[in-house]
Amino acid sequence: MKKLYLVLLCISFTSFSQEIALVKYSGGGDWYANPTALPNLIRFCNSNINTTINPKPKTVEPGNPDIFSYPFLHMTGHGNVVFSPSDVQNLQKYLKGGGFLHIDDNYGMDQYIRKEIKKIFPDKALVEIPSTNALFQKPFLFANGLPKIHEHEGKRPQAFGIFIDNRLVLLYTFECDLGDGWEDTEVHNDPISVREKALKMGANIIHYIFNN
Repeated sequence: MKKLYLVLLCISFTSFSQEIALVKYSGGGDWYANPTALPNLIRFCNSNINTTINPKPKTVEPGNPDIFSYPFLHMTGHGNVVFSPSDVQNLQKYLKGGGFLHIDDNYGMDQYIRKEIKKIFPDKALVEIPSTNALFQKPFLFANGLPKIHEHEGKRPQAFGIFIDNRLVLLYTFECDLGDGWEDTEVHNDPISVREKALKMGANIIHYIFNN
């Protein structure tokens, strides 16, 4: 834990005091989906919630020690995900040591990712995060919890989490598709109001990570 905090402390003295990364996982799923999503979210956060995140997010593999350089990891996709034993061990250390993983189902990932989350936390269950959680309160209020960005099967959007000592370490957003809402306007032709909801919710996640 101390090692991760020291790394994060060092990051705070760089020209960009915060950095985030995209997870390149194995299994055949399209980890590279939504290529404009994170850059757009970073731009929104730096302009609206006083963050100083490097505008170019990095790409890291879950088994690589480099993940300890980033307080926030994001992963998305539509298909299969497989974490190797070394991936699992590394992610366990990272999340228990102060790191945060956001998994955004881009539709089609659910049946695979739940089994992989269970590998990381065999003794913990995903729990739905209520709308009263700080995640939905600031800097932007989402009184009804996670917003709906894309319809897919028409199910309600749900935010699930894994907590360690009351600290949210893993956030899984389901039937929401935040990343699609973060993408360039012309990719999905979403109305400005929908993209704004997605970006504001993303900003809440970033704010939560850097302030809790």
